[in-house]
Amino acid sequence: MITGVTQVRLVGDNVEQGIYSFRDAMHMADEQNLDLVEVSATADPPVCRIIDYQKFLYQKKRKEKEQKSNSRKQEVKEIRFGPQTDEHDYQFKLKHATEFLKDGDKVKSYVFFRGRSIVFKEQGEELLARFAHDLAEVGKPENTPKLEGKRMVMMLAPFKK
Repeated sequence: MITGVTQVRLVGDNVEQGIYSFRDAMHMADEQNLDLVEVSATADPPVCRIIDYQKFLYQKKRKEKEQKSNSRKQEVKEIRFGPQTDEHDYQFKLKHATEFLKDGDKVKSYVFFRGRSIVFKEQGEELLARFAHDLAEVGKPENTPKLEGKRMVMMLAPFKK
């Protein structure tokens, strides 16, 4: 629907580039059974291209869909410790956290205090500090360990790729 134009600048693969009258450009497009599409209306004269418009829309839609599928949302994975977590359990959870961070997910690690174990707050803080130190190669802590009720929480974010 190009209106009010007497001359257009034609660009494209299957035409000789240059300035043509609007009628000549439409005639060229009709000969090739393609569409005359306005690329830049603000230019003087307007820039047009001879292409198959339906194919152009299809490729544009496909490209957008591909970009959307390639983008990945970041998830938050949780890892729970007790204040007196055993060394084997710690290493097991450390391995999982490393995998999560390498995959690009955030890790929410927390120490859960039950009953009277709240008196071991220092142990929980030391455990989370050690956890952050051991994961320094694949991620960085977003905040220091904070006590929220019966849980001491710390978030770890992966490094940008």
